[in-house]
Amino acid sequence: MSGLRIVGLLIGVLGLLLTFRVYRGPRWKKFNFILSGILSVSILTLSLRPDLLNHLTEIFALQQKERGRVITLLIVSSIMLWFLLIYYKNKLDDHKYQFDQIVRYLGFEKTRPLLNANLSDTEVMIVIPAYNEGKNLKILLGKIPSEILGKKVVVVVVDDGSNDETATVVKQHGYLTVKNVVRRGGGAALRLGYDIAKYLGTKIIVTIDGDGQHDPQEIHRLIKPILQDKYDLVIGSRILGSCEKDNKFRFIGIHFFNLIINLLITTKITDCSSGFKAFKMSQMKQLELREDQYQTTEVIIEAAKKGLRIGEVPITITARKYGQSKKGKDWIYGLNFGKTIIKTWWR
Repeated sequence: MSGLRIVGLLIGVLGLLLTFRVYRGPRWKKFNFILSGILSVSILTLSLRPDLLNHLTEIFALQQKERGRVITLLIVSSIMLWFLLIYYKNKLDDHKYQFDQIVRYLGFEKTRPLLNANLSDTEVMIVIPAYNEGKNLKILLGKIPSEILGKKVVVVVVDDGSNDETATVVKQHGYLTVKNVVRRGGGAALRLGYDIAKYLGTKIIVTIDGDGQHDPQEIHRLIKPILQDKYDLVIGSRILGSCEKDNKFRFIGIHFFNLIINLLITTKITDCSSGFKAFKMSQMKQLELREDQYQTTEVIIEAAKKGLRIGEVPITITARKYGQSKKGKDWIYGLNFGKTIIKTWWR
């Protein structure tokens, strides 16, 4: 018997012992017990009867190769590991979704007493996610008009676990602030804002980044096509408009990801990363939004999959005056942005 087979026998026996030792009593879990048991028995069986791999080796055309059985075993093991990875990733996503609901519920319940009758049946609500953007909000909030195209405007700032003066600045301007107990990300903060909008019966939601790069005086451009019943979702595009001191790498990235999204969902989007957008709340209820951070592309893909009418209008993006971007390094941002596109499209 070869040394490799002896090692396999030892691993199989040890695996069985650990299976019965670990997954018993209060730690009993049927799935884990069966999975660990099957894996251990399989290793034992193949160590005793390696010829059982011959059929698989022929399927992979490795019967004439040196160490063909070993290579076959590695291929099968890799496939099994991928299935396990997907399974546990789905379980993790379920737990993450439940955590999201709990945190949003806590934030909403804390704010409920402030949601008086004067805010009910709101026509236009502006939702601003903010994390440590106190200095930028001092400028941004002062520019928001109280009425747009004859519609009263309500402003809700979702303080995403800030430790600066964000909440104080919002109160000084007389606007509603709701706070996440922990930092979640822009997408999670916006979902909390949507919960409030839904509760108040809001007709149109406008989202603006808290860094002050969007111009509130351009909000009318986004909501006008919705009021005209031309679109359900309107995205503010810096490509159609203008952008001040934009990061050239991210600018290239926008065009690249625009191409990917347009190929996947047959749209003609020019700015897939714009956080300046408006939509009908009645249509928004159809979307399954789960992304905590990179939510702009998730909204577009979900809206397209649900058959919403999507349009764009030109906007102006200016450089932030205070602080640094919370999006991280360019290559990390690009990887996560691309991952979100694939996850949302596949889901």
